[in-house]
This record gives sequence, C-alpha cells and structure tokens, in this order.
Amino acid sequence: MRAVVQRVGQASVSVGGDEIASIGRGVLVYLGVGRGDGEPEVAWLAEKIANLRIFENERSHFDRSVRDIGGAALVVSQFTLYGDCRRGRRPSFDAALPPAEAEPLYERFVAALAAQGVAVQSGRFRAMMDVAAVNAGPVTMLLDSARVF
Repeated sequence: MRAVVQRVGQASVSVGGDEIASIGRGVLVYLGVGRGDGEPEVAWLAEKIANLRIFENERSHFDRSVRDIGGAALVVSQFTLYGDCRRGRRPSFDAALPPAEAEPLYERFVAALAAQGVAVQSGRFRAMMDVAAVNAGPVTMLLDSARVF
C-alpha cells in the first residue's frame, strides 16, 4: 500500500458538487492499494499513520501524532499512486490492484485507522472527487509498505 499523508488545517471531499466528507485539523491520506497488498499492509499502515509524529509540540518539534492532538483523518482512494511513468507519456497502472479487490482493502484500512482511535472520514471509492485541503506547514509524507514487507 502507498499513502501520501498531508498535515492539514482542514480538508474536504466533494462528489458531483456535493460535499460528502470534511475534517478540521488532522491528516489527509491519499491511499493506493497495490498488487500483493493484504491485511499485514493494512494493519501496518493504519498504525503508522495514527502514530506518525508530524504535529508540533510547544517547542515546534515534530513530537505529536494525529491521535495525540485529537485530530481527524480524511482518507481518499487514489490508485494513481501506483502509476508507472518510466516509459512513454501515459502512465501504466498495472501495479495497482483491480478495483473489485482494492475496495475491500481500502474499507478495511479506513476501519483499521478508526480502530487506532482516529476520527475518520472517507471519500467515495471509484468516484470522481474534488478534494480541497489547507496543507499545514506544508508537511507531506510518502509511506510505502513495500519498503517494509
């Protein structure tokens, strides 16, 4: 699994002009599910994001997690994180898990992150979404379970 995690002051997702989810201070998580991903990757990534210390303490050091600050997470599916642009001009998405297999893992990730004590909102899987965010910092992290498993 791959995730782009952005520290945000606020973020929201709209589908067809209707806002379907929004959060205040917390993290915006773009989540991609790749071939070979399963329960170990879901558990690892949920725990990592819940405890990732990217929020500042009173001395301006990264020392607090989204859970520590009582923040929320907005999770948005994004298969394009598996886009391979090494050849040609059109990305290949062969490394992304097909949608029918990816959606249950996406849903399990959302549940696993909530089980870590983080308030979670999510986008709509396979929908064309408009995402709005105020990136705080900016702070953006790239996590890839393939580097662990």
